[in-house]
Amino acid sequence: MIVEINEKTFETEVTRSEQPVVVDFWAEWCGPCRSMAPVIQQVAAEFVGQVKVGKVNVDQNQALTARFGIKGIPTLLFFRDGQVVDQEVGFTPRGVVVEKINALLKK
Repeated sequence: MIVEINEKTFETEVTRSEQPVVVDFWAEWCGPCRSMAPVIQQVAAEFVGQVKVGKVNVDQNQALTARFGIKGIPTLLFFRDGQVVDQEVGFTPRGVVVEKINALLKK
């Protein structure tokens, strides 16, 4: 349900996606990122077929991290039609993530 996204797959998985996409920028060593992982898994399961959920490891994909100006992690970027329409930085409660996904789906 969660797609591992890297610099080679970003265009296909995010920019050209027909579904809205939530991308979690994270790192193995990041405590808040580890806390965020179950939230990401829950929303991926809850919105399967409606929203694509992906993860980008910032240590392995520094060009993507720089491209989107990621300064703190975890950072969630919300894409519609290949464009960033919203973001959250830091641990984000499930309710907030669900609210933002519902907003993505309404447009």
